[in-house]
Amino acid sequence: MDRKEKTSLRRRFRRSYVSSVISISLVLFLVGLFALLAAGVSKASAYLKESVKISVILEESVGDAQAEQLAKNMAQMPQVVSSELISKDQGTEEMKEILGEDFLDVFESNPTPVSINLRVREECFNPDSISRLKSILMEDPMVDDVVYQEELIQDMNKNLRVMGIAFIVFVALLAFISIVLINNTVRLNIFSRRFSIRTMQLVGATQGFIQRPFLYNALLQGAISALIAIAALALVIHFIFPQALMMIGTETLWLVGGGVVVLGILICFICTFAVVREMTQLSYNKLYY
Repeated sequence: MDRKEKTSLRRRFRRSYVSSVISISLVLFLVGLFALLAAGVSKASAYLKESVKISVILEESVGDAQAEQLAKNMAQMPQVVSSELISKDQGTEEMKEILGEDFLDVFESNPTPVSINLRVREECFNPDSISRLKSILMEDPMVDDVVYQEELIQDMNKNLRVMGIAFIVFVALLAFISIVLINNTVRLNIFSRRFSIRTMQLVGATQGFIQRPFLYNALLQGAISALIAIAALALVIHFIFPQALMMIGTETLWLVGGGVVVLGILICFICTFAVVREMTQLSYNKLYY
């Protein structure tokens, strides 16, 4: 093989390698993007659940100091995210906004009770847990009633569960497609070098000796592709969705980035190992098909 042919062959291999890296980077970019989307959906779901209020109506005899201390005690409960004391005056203003300024005219005295608005944790946002919480709260003699929208909670749980299942199925399908695409990209890249593999076999090279450079190259290819994908994700978040970082948090971003690197390296390594092993076992006739 003369110098011109070697240069041409080297250029073809280089173009093949670059195209493989770009293809794998695009796949990993999509995987990382949907992973961030999944994290955002999970955060949004938690925010929605923890924004629903449960009103604890206090007895009329409860004073402001007692109500304030009770609100602090409720905030320390493991099921509760936060508590907010609603005084009689605050409750009256809220009722005026709903019923009008003259709603008190039909009453001899102000009927608006002192109450405490509770927000429960995401894991406790279900009818059974809230019912148990209500039973615990009702044991306090200062509590007159606990009011919440049970149907709203049931509907939110049902809808979010359906959305979660649909999203999991979609992400699993995307992961399967990603593995298939990366495997095909690696297969095409290695198949173009099948004659080099056969030449090494003819001079007595063992299977481990043949696989070693391909596996090293796969590790490097996976790492480079993953870093390109992460850089693209960072640019998209910074310039297109800057608010997304505030919602998902930097910790989640680092986890997704690490997952993309591990996934890229692992898939490239496994696919390369399997394809090179297959190429070393090809018969002479199949080298041309």
